[in-house]
Amino acid sequence: MFHTIGETAGEIWRLLNQEGPMSISTIVSKVKQPQSAVYMGFGWLAREDKLVFTETKRRMSISIKR
Repeated sequence: MFHTIGETAGEIWRLLNQEGPMSISTIVSKVKQPQSAVYMGFGWLAREDKLVFTETKRRMSISIKR
């Protein structure tokens, strides 16, 4: 499972690097992994301080830290 989480984190990072900020639900739908693995991938990247979370009144978007 640890390997899957790492690969998912990499997929999330590449997606955000190519397409820019997007909502959590959009990332979950675009990444070809189970929702739980995507959430764990968010945690992995957040722990490594590679994500920026921006919250508005209606949603939260995620981008990579430059």
